[in-house]
Amino acid sequence: MRTDDPLQQAGDEPLPPVRDVLAAIATGLWRWDNAAGTVTLDAEAARLLGLPPRAQTLTEAGVRSRFHPVDWNEIDGIVQLAVAEGTLAEARLRIMDEQGRRVLRIVRSRSKPIVDEATHAYELIGTLQEVTEPPPGAAARSPVTGDWRRSREAFLLDAGRALAEARSTEEVLRVASGLSMPGFSPDGLGVFGVEGDRLKVIGHYGHQPGDDLPFSAMTLDTDYPAAEVVRTGRAVYLSSPEEYHRRYPATWPLAQPFDRQSWAFLPLTVAGRTMGAWLAAFAYPVSFTPDERSVLTTVARMLAQALSRAGVAESERELTEGLQRSMLPLLGPRIPGMSVAARYVPTGGGLQVGGDWYDMIPLPNGRIAFVIGDVQGHDVRAAGLMGQLRIALRAYASEGHRPDAVLSRATRFLSGITDGIAIGSDGDPAGDASDARFATCLYVEADPATGVLEIARAGHPEPAIRMSDGTVLLRPTAGGLPLGIDPDADYPTTRLVLEAGETMLVCTDGLIETGGHDLDSGWKRIRKILEEDGGDGDDGLEELADTLVQAVHGPSSHQNTGPLVDRREDDIAVLLLRRAAHLVHRTPARRTVLTVAQAEPERIAGARRHVRELLHDWAVPDQVDSAVLMVSEMITNVLVHTDGDALLVAEVIGVPGSRRLRAEVSDSSDDLPHKRHPGELASSGRGLVLMELLADEWGVDPRGEGKSIWFELYEGAADSEDSAPAPAPAPPE
Repeated sequence: MRTDDPLQQAGDEPLPPVRDVLAAIATGLWRWDNAAGTVTLDAEAARLLGLPPRAQTLTEAGVRSRFHPVDWNEIDGIVQLAVAEGTLAEARLRIMDEQGRRVLRIVRSRSKPIVDEATHAYELIGTLQEVTEPPPGAAARSPVTGDWRRSREAFLLDAGRALAEARSTEEVLRVASGLSMPGFSPDGLGVFGVEGDRLKVIGHYGHQPGDDLPFSAMTLDTDYPAAEVVRTGRAVYLSSPEEYHRRYPATWPLAQPFDRQSWAFLPLTVAGRTMGAWLAAFAYPVSFTPDERSVLTTVARMLAQALSRAGVAESERELTEGLQRSMLPLLGPRIPGMSVAARYVPTGGGLQVGGDWYDMIPLPNGRIAFVIGDVQGHDVRAAGLMGQLRIALRAYASEGHRPDAVLSRATRFLSGITDGIAIGSDGDPAGDASDARFATCLYVEADPATGVLEIARAGHPEPAIRMSDGTVLLRPTAGGLPLGIDPDADYPTTRLVLEAGETMLVCTDGLIETGGHDLDSGWKRIRKILEEDGGDGDDGLEELADTLVQAVHGPSSHQNTGPLVDRREDDIAVLLLRRAAHLVHRTPARRTVLTVAQAEPERIAGARRHVRELLHDWAVPDQVDSAVLMVSEMITNVLVHTDGDALLVAEVIGVPGSRRLRAEVSDSSDDLPHKRHPGELASSGRGLVLMELLADEWGVDPRGEGKSIWFELYEGAADSEDSAPAPAPAPPE
């Protein structure tokens, strides 16, 4: 006889079907299709879930409503671990009634995940069997999960990840309240801290508001478990009310009304120092086996680390935000005839502080100074230098100095303190010279009554003006080196006029260059926003400031991030100044003024670009080219034939299609130009000839000190000489 032959016995009969056997031992079959979100039950499984005893297919949500929510959250981690390891998923689940208030029974689930290699979707096929709860006084509450190790590892991995991602104390407490421990879950939690010689309730869960009051004023020498844990650094486990009453009779009356059956008080220890205690209270008796104590101890350590990190982060945020708030001023009282809006947004990384700032300073002469600047760097040192420089600028301005003098004094001030840093406080030349900093700055002195702006610029981006008709121009202004580079640098002043209804934008380069833009492409983006959303009134100016920031920085909420939210390379400071529009009706007009100094002939190219931008929507491109050419000729003649500067004033009046451009260039020379007849090879002498050919009207007017040469173009006027020019609209009153 072969040894591997099956044994034959008399009377062998076929075994009954598997379903009949499972039904006989009260075990149900179920299948969970994760991709389809459906659960199929046989009659016995349906009965165990409190459903009619017949085979049926339910949605995942329908089945979830039959389980205790804590157990359902726990099984998710167990299933994921089983899918990853290719092993069985075992768990204990409480079946609830339809109202979710009463536990009908406790079932044990064993299932095998079947994973589709192509789609990575999986199905669970398993069994359900009713189990009995251990009696309250049992020596040990063995978990009904078939594999305690897997359940514990899955729980600790999930808990560790969730606590590590928490960024605030409130978020840590929220995560702790949602932890579902394998096989036993507390229904009351409390976190105690230490404040002086007293316990402090940091947070609690599973209690009513006000329940924490009796525990929040206890001294550390009180006969209370949490106080003992803080004093000794050792955990306290209380398995029954009798044990609690016996060990802590003085404070048992405080715990008795909560109707708990077991308590665990564990120390929150970081770097060898006990910073508080964690309370886990249970509605049923728990014997606290070594496995259960191990889980509680591990959770307490993770909770302590998370609370410590959150506390440090919150302290840093509070410190840096307080520092930044103390250094950034509030805008002053309302200015008659003008509206102001400002924004500051720190960089998205690091300490949330930087060197950008703005300020508004009342001056002794009744004018208002507006300052915006950027100290090199995005750290606490940059913020400190920014605060010192802002105070110095305010002091110089309050003394009544002109804009150029204010910046000249400021550059000497910054050079002095940064040189002191580089040399070292003891004069040692081995100091760190790399910590020397510079700063860009734009200083504007504004006269609210007339709209006159006197601007001095130290390496800062130039201002932009949004005119009353929506046209946006970048206003070229004279400037010098950034502050702190050359203590003897000069800062020339440029005078502009902010007309009624116009808005001036000054900002730091963070607004322009955020998102990978350079100065040119960044200004195009800002110009588009200004043109599309001018923001009428004070509220409109505030909305415009928010729109500018959000367009480049993205919304502040992490739930609704913008396309550039991960590219917050620099701080952003924005200052908007608007002169109130007159209530009387005015003919639509745009006006610009530009000075070209004798020593800056390269600014002629900027003047040409300025005129072209002023006429960006002019109907006849040839007339735009003509205007640019004539302006260039007029300014060049002033620089070549006189010793003074050229002042360009250009104004567009009227409605589109029938507007008039008037451009005039003034200088301080009394010598009047005259028409010349240059030869073929002559390099000059054709300026007035061009004016006569290209302009609809032109002329030369003597002034009290000097003269002005001007021309006019009428939009859409015929080019032929025999065509009369369109009548110019009446100038505004």
